[in-house]
Amino acid sequence: MELLLGTGFSIIILVVALMVFLHFVPLGLWVSAIAANVNVGIFTLVGMRLRRVVPQKIVLPLIKANKAGLDVSVNQLEAHYLAGGNVDRVVDALIAAHRAQIPLPFERSAAIDLAGRDVLEAVQMSVNPKVIETPVVSAVAKNGIELKIKARVTVRANIDRLVGGAGEPTIIARVGEGIVTTVGSAESHTAVLESPDEISKTVLGKGLDAGTAFEILSIDIADVDVGRNIGAELLTDQAEADKRIAQAKAEERRAMAVAKEQEMKAYTQEMEAKVVEAQSDVPHAIAEAFRSGNLGVMDYYNLKNIQADTDMRDAISKAGGPTVPTPPVVK
Repeated sequence: MELLLGTGFSIIILVVALMVFLHFVPLGLWVSAIAANVNVGIFTLVGMRLRRVVPQKIVLPLIKANKAGLDVSVNQLEAHYLAGGNVDRVVDALIAAHRAQIPLPFERSAAIDLAGRDVLEAVQMSVNPKVIETPVVSAVAKNGIELKIKARVTVRANIDRLVGGAGEPTIIARVGEGIVTTVGSAESHTAVLESPDEISKTVLGKGLDAGTAFEILSIDIADVDVGRNIGAELLTDQAEADKRIAQAKAEERRAMAVAKEQEMKAYTQEMEAKVVEAQSDVPHAIAEAFRSGNLGVMDYYNLKNIQADTDMRDAISKAGGPTVPTPPVVK
C-alpha cells in the first residue's frame, strides 16, 4: 500500500515537473524553428519566458520573415514586442514592401507602428493609392451665387513622413479651403461651371500635402451644384435693416412732435390761466380806483359802454360769418 502511494506521488511530481519544463522550454516551437531553418536556440526561448515574452509572437513572425528573404533578428523582434509594438503586423508590412520594391528598413517600420499608425495599411496605400471623398464644400463667387462642390482626392502614403505627418482630416480641410478660395476669386459662378478643372489645377498647385503623411496625386471635382443667391439675400437683409432704421427714426420724430404738441398745449393753458387771473384783478383795481378818487362815476359808465359796444361787435361778427358771393346765372 505504501509502495503504491509512493509511486502515485512520484508520478504526480513527474507530471508537474514536465508541465513546468514544457512551459519554460517550448520544444514544439523550437522544432518548428529548426524545421524552417531559423536559428533560434532553446535557451533563447527559455529567456523569452523569463522576460515574459510570448515565444510564439516572436518565432512565428521570424519564420515568416526568414521565408520571405528578410534579414530580421530575434533581438529586433523581441525589442519591438517589449516596446508595445505589433510584431506580426510589422513583419507583414516588411514583406509587402519587399515584394513591392519599396525601401522600408525595420527601424522605420517599427517606428511607424509605435507611433500608432497601421504600417501595413500604409505600405498597401503606397502600392494602391486611396481615394478620399470630401464633404460638400459651400463656396460663393464674386457675383454672390453659391456653389456646392464635392471633390475626390487621390492620395498615396508617404512612408518617410508617416511619423509626425498629418492625417486625412488635414487633407480634407486643406482641399476645402482651396476650393473656397478658388471659387471666391472667380468673377462669376458661370466661369466655374464652364471649367471646373481649373479648381483642381489651382488647388493642386498650392502644395496642400506639405507636412502630411500623404502625397496628393490628383484632385477631381465630382459634383458642382448651384445653391442660393447669397449676394441678393445679403442685399435684401441690408435693405430690410435700413427700412427698420428709417422707421425707428420716423417713430422717434413723431414721438418728439407729439411731445412738443403736448408741451405747447400745456403752455397755452398756462397762459390762459394767467389771463383769467389778470381779469380777476380788474374789479379789485376799479374798486381801489373809486376809493382813492382816481375814477369817477362817469368814467366808470363810459368804460361799461365801451365794453358793451365791444361785446356787441364780437357777437355780430361771430353770428354773421363770411359773405359768399352768388355766381351769375348763365342764360
